[in-house]
Amino acid sequence: MATQRYDLLVIGSGPSGRRAAIQAAKLGKQVLVIERGRRVGGVSVHTGTIPSKTLRETVLNLSGWRERGFYGRGYRVKQDISAADLMRRLHKTLDHEVEVLEHQFARNGVHVATGEGHFVDPHTIQITAADGEVRCVTGDTILIAVGTQPFRPDYVPFDEPSVFDGDELIELPKLPRSLTVIGAGVIGVEYATIFSALDVAVTVIEPRDTILDFIDREIVAEFVHELRDRNVGLRLGTAVERVTIEQGRPVCHLADGRIVANEMLLFAAGRIGATAQLNLAAAGLTADERGRIAVEPTTMRTAVPHIYAAGDVIGFPSLASTSLEQGRLAACHAFGLAPPPPPQFFPYGIYSVPEISTVGLTEEEVRARHIPYEVGTARFRETSRGHIMGLDSGMMKMIFSIRTKRLLGVHIIGEGATELIHIGQAVLNLKGGIDYFMENTFNYPTLAEAYKIASLDAWNRLQAAGAQAEPAVASAAATIGARPMHADFGHSREGGNPSLRPQ
Repeated sequence: MATQRYDLLVIGSGPSGRRAAIQAAKLGKQVLVIERGRRVGGVSVHTGTIPSKTLRETVLNLSGWRERGFYGRGYRVKQDISAADLMRRLHKTLDHEVEVLEHQFARNGVHVATGEGHFVDPHTIQITAADGEVRCVTGDTILIAVGTQPFRPDYVPFDEPSVFDGDELIELPKLPRSLTVIGAGVIGVEYATIFSALDVAVTVIEPRDTILDFIDREIVAEFVHELRDRNVGLRLGTAVERVTIEQGRPVCHLADGRIVANEMLLFAAGRIGATAQLNLAAAGLTADERGRIAVEPTTMRTAVPHIYAAGDVIGFPSLASTSLEQGRLAACHAFGLAPPPPPQFFPYGIYSVPEISTVGLTEEEVRARHIPYEVGTARFRETSRGHIMGLDSGMMKMIFSIRTKRLLGVHIIGEGATELIHIGQAVLNLKGGIDYFMENTFNYPTLAEAYKIASLDAWNRLQAAGAQAEPAVASAAATIGARPMHADFGHSREGGNPSLRPQ
């Protein structure tokens, strides 16, 4: 049987794969998406981004978490929440996401093949379907968008029914009364706080002395304070040496001699690129020790000119939002378009309880770059909307250059953080400054008023500093007009947002 040829073969239908496929199809190209799962969508739709955020929203709604500021910690919307309650909304959401994606593919003429794909040669992919049927396809251009899979070390007994990795958690048979989470990265803290909101007793174990090292330290301190206030146990600075099962319960034996025993264990300490089955050697490619493929950051091209890679499989920043753009850039470059590079700063969102979102430089990075700066903060409880919503926590932190008054970074923890951050992102990428926030009118009452409160707080500090050191301020003010607008930022070797580093 003749091998069918396509202009573009896409291995994987997650955010980067779907965006690349649709972009190429809109350019009139013949596109085939190869998906090893039963339905399109990839990890993002079926086990990662969408499921975890849907689970979070369901928990917050059913538990009455958002109303507890008014009615107390004992308030509940539904007294007895079961795993079935959580799964019902989850599966409905996932079905909708898949239907939307299938419709997009059909509307744009994108073909889909279900099965495991691996390279036969640099232009040929062999697809093995679940029923054993095998066929080969060739592509003038190929995009690898296979995403990642959980790292599963030997010392964790994943075959036990009480032990889960990050992909398995969405098929939870019942809610535990207590939970151990190994790993305090983004996935670990998201699930730890989601279960904590259900009043599950949670203990988080992390070998490092700190958590979320790419987030501004003041925001992390607020976050840790909230976790401790909710009796979330934090075992930082010690590693798990082994995990045993005793009376059906996973028991973690720590390097410092402590023991953590809970009803259920979630291992969320890292993910690796899902490249092991691709036979990359046949295409002339290699992956690193974590399964990641190296690419040219502005085009997503690998060492083999007609093969591209995008999304989590290339590593940092491993966000669905950036993966979408990487897929688009790869397709555009492959077929002769030269879109402008994306703006320098993109937001990072952590969908924990409470949410955390950040864009731009952290205070620690500003200090390291020796940029004279000032900080303004606002508490959500200072806003009328915060009172209306019953918020007793949440804050916004803004960092400004003293010399240029430009915005350098915005860091938010609290309700709606991942939505609010986009105002700061727009001003940051448009090289705006403190005047924008002080002079513009915000809807009232809104949490977005925190931008005005924080900017006025920073302005007051700047004025106070000016009164104490007038000659220095006058000298700095005289140079603002002539100073290059990019002078406070420099360049990031990693590309994109220099405030975000791999964990």
